[in-house]
Amino acid sequence: MRQIILTCVGWLGVILCTVGYLLLSMKVLKAESRGFQVLNILGGLCLVATAVDNNDMPNAVANLLWMFIGVYALSRRLLTQGTVRKN
Repeated sequence: MRQIILTCVGWLGVILCTVGYLLLSMKVLKAESRGFQVLNILGGLCLVATAVDNNDMPNAVANLLWMFIGVYALSRRLLTQGTVRKN
C-alpha cells in the first residue's frame, strides 16, 4: 500500500511540474507568478519524496534544488509585494 501511495505522489509531482511548464509556455502563467512557483514547489516536493524512497539521490537533490528555487522566488515575490504595499 505504501508503494502505491508513493507512486501516486510521484506521478502527481510529474503532473504538477509539467502543468506549470505548459502554462508558462502557453503564457497563461508568468515565471514570477505565485501559481507557477507553487506548482514547482509542490511538484518538486512530490518528486523528492519518490526519489528518496527509491534511493535515487541525484534525482532527489535535483528536485530539492528545483523546489528551493521555487521557494526562494515565491518568498522574494511575497516580500517585494509586501514592501510595495507599505510604500
